[in-house]
Amino acid sequence: MNKPLVAVLSGAGISTDSGIPDYRGPNGLWRRDPEAEKLVTYEYYMADPEIRRRSWQMRSKNRTLMAEPNAAHRAVAELERSGTPVRVITQNVDGLHQLAGMPDRKVLELHGSARSVVCTRCHARGPMEDALARVDAGEEDPACLACGGILKSATVMFGERLDPLVLGQAVAISKACTLFIAVGSSLQVQPAAGLVGVAADHGAHLIVVNAEPTPYDELAHEVIREPIGTVLPELLHTVRGAGTD
Repeated sequence: MNKPLVAVLSGAGISTDSGIPDYRGPNGLWRRDPEAEKLVTYEYYMADPEIRRRSWQMRSKNRTLMAEPNAAHRAVAELERSGTPVRVITQNVDGLHQLAGMPDRKVLELHGSARSVVCTRCHARGPMEDALARVDAGEEDPACLACGGILKSATVMFGERLDPLVLGQAVAISKACTLFIAVGSSLQVQPAAGLVGVAADHGAHLIVVNAEPTPYDELAHEVIREPIGTVLPELLHTVRGAGTD
């Protein structure tokens, strides 16, 4: 018999122990520096070379590419390695689930990946590390080497639509899972947050793990406010031992 499917929706809170700040929490980036939001807004980015220059400088200084998976990421990967069917739906762009050992095909990156760049004209892709090396060498706004178009991080900026194929797969997983764990997400950003409702509507057991209240807490069978790096490994160990019945 096929084992029941576990879906994990992860937000920025799962990566804060890896040194990556969240965005909408009490000390989140958008609350501390609202102007920073312009650096990841497609309309501003495409129209203003100065915004692009500042955006590349921000990328060269941030810790995303240097970050390592923490205990929460490793616990999710360990659950998958135990033979439990697991799919990760992540709002994060840091790639830490894969670095922790989750197979790439079992991770849906709703908001893309900060580890790659994409040309806005010809759609050629390449490693972010190569683009940042060009920035370090003095290129303030590195252009696509294939066509000269504007390069951007392969993340979904504000003002861009999510990949409909990836979103469709996430909806299908949310409908099919037996256990849905939303961890480290404010559950304020749609359509990602709406996956919680989809899972609940299709009978999944719903657990919300987040420091702050979310709009979906009332739907949850269990709401956990404990530190993610401590509580998620314990929770998933219980899931591994008891199954998902």
